[in-house]
Amino acid sequence: MYAPRGVYLGPCGGRDVLVVADTGNHRVMIWHEVPDRDGQPCDVVLGQPDAVSEGPAAGRGDTRSGLNLPTGVLIHDGTLVVADAWHHRVLVYSALPETPGAEPDLILGQPDPDAVEPNRGGDCGRDTMYWPFGLTVAGGRFYVADTGNRRVLGWSRGLPATAGTVPDLILGQPDPASREENRGGPPGPASFRWPHGLGGTAERLFVADAGNHRVLGWASHPERDADADLVLGQADFGSAAELPYVPQQAGMLRFPYAVVSDGDSLAVADTANNRILMWDQLPAAGPATVLLGQPGFGPNGENRWSNLTRDSLCWPYGLSLSGDLLAVADSGNNRVVLWSRS
Repeated sequence: MYAPRGVYLGPCGGRDVLVVADTGNHRVMIWHEVPDRDGQPCDVVLGQPDAVSEGPAAGRGDTRSGLNLPTGVLIHDGTLVVADAWHHRVLVYSALPETPGAEPDLILGQPDPDAVEPNRGGDCGRDTMYWPFGLTVAGGRFYVADTGNRRVLGWSRGLPATAGTVPDLILGQPDPASREENRGGPPGPASFRWPHGLGGTAERLFVADAGNHRVLGWASHPERDADADLVLGQADFGSAAELPYVPQQAGMLRFPYAVVSDGDSLAVADTANNRILMWDQLPAAGPATVLLGQPGFGPNGENRWSNLTRDSLCWPYGLSLSGDLLAVADSGNNRVVLWSRS
């Protein structure tokens, strides 16, 4: 792998699978069963003609089956969804591909398979995207972190069945044409700088707002652009402080790029602090109860400022939580690691 940024671990067609956005190699790797040993090779590669090729658009300008820095990956009801970030689109595969070279059945954010310009080559609109990074399905709704447009798009009826189905929710901007950081002003409870990772439950939505060094939470799924009810990583909704490499950061976040919840607990990839924080109860208003990647809540060095080990982290970007297992895209170490929660 080369800088993997997204991971999905969970059910698909009666089995548990692993899907990884191998971002720097411009491909998606699929294991048809959860690996049970270190270094186990994947079963299928998407975005490249074979398992040894790399390069954007399959290295030959192939935008139909090729990828350009894919980030978010998701499986919902047997459907694979990929955030093809630098092609400024979201790809939908109606079934988990079994062979390389598969083309998506549906494209969101672009008018056709050959179009790859940000915002469709024009202004920001309801049906355009600019660096979509994160994906989630929660409470029957489908959400996309449209990071370059500093907003979150939502489809209240779930994953769209046709390319012409535009989102009926825009969070973080006052209208479909706006795309300024924090709505052109200071941070607030309804603004983003770099919304990146998304997570949710049947009742709640969480957004990892990496550029503001915080996670925002909504106690119920918003029906329209609305203020968040919860902020993690900052003292209040108006703060966006970054405290690089200082001790005692139990309540602080630095570029959190991923958030995930299973309905009972919450996990956050505190990326630039090189750690994973977990809360064992929702809502997560208090301090984290579980720490991975560091010896304590004060240190935050890459691989603990020491040698690489099984339990050290370097810029973790993606998370997936399924039953007893937590998967982490440990991007700076070019690997995915799995923890058993028990």
